[in-house]
Amino acid sequence: MAVGNDVFDPQEYLSKGGFGKTILQVRKNEGIFSQGDLGDTVFFVQKGKVKLSVVSPTGKEATIAILGAGHFLGEECITSDQPSRTSSSRALTPCTLLRIRRQEFVRTLLEQQMMSRMFIKYLLSRNSRIQADLVDQLFNSSEKRLARTLLLLSQTGREDMPLAPLPRISQATLADMVGTTRSRVSYFMNRFRKLGFIEYSGLNRIQVNSSLLSMVPMQ
Repeated sequence: MAVGNDVFDPQEYLSKGGFGKTILQVRKNEGIFSQGDLGDTVFFVQKGKVKLSVVSPTGKEATIAILGAGHFLGEECITSDQPSRTSSSRALTPCTLLRIRRQEFVRTLLEQQMMSRMFIKYLLSRNSRIQADLVDQLFNSSEKRLARTLLLLSQTGREDMPLAPLPRISQATLADMVGTTRSRVSYFMNRFRKLGFIEYSGLNRIQVNSSLLSMVPMQ
């Protein structure tokens, strides 16, 4: 939709604060929202990595996703007038987030066709990722699941994405995401390093090499 000579640009909209929008700087390990909270805002990750987790009725916590730049958080709140958060989110690294009030986000989706198209494309991509995660859990070994997780975290799944060091993440969290034990993750990580698939840089940061794609080619 054009206003005067201006054409609506979704990326520009998501890069700036304004009416109903606030840019937040979130510290590492700082919580963003908690499971059960009222969901009245949508977050867009401009920079950094965020962990999503859920807690079962018995108190067991599970990591369900780690999201980076270009991802939305809490977008499920747009489907209900009084929604509750279904997960908790915490910054794995220092993050820059755009916080958008629910009413403002819904208004923009209704009024701006380009924004709606971009958001639908994002949701379809996210759904495909969830389906791929399920297939991964059902049919792949824990070693291949770990390889895929490392590739997704380092954003090496597509050729147009640069290799990037992983955020500092514990082997326990990786084990939680993969569905195995910490000792197995430690064993596989050592094996990957010997094979040249990963390497450790300063401050124990993990660098994933593109050769890891030979284990689990990404679509």
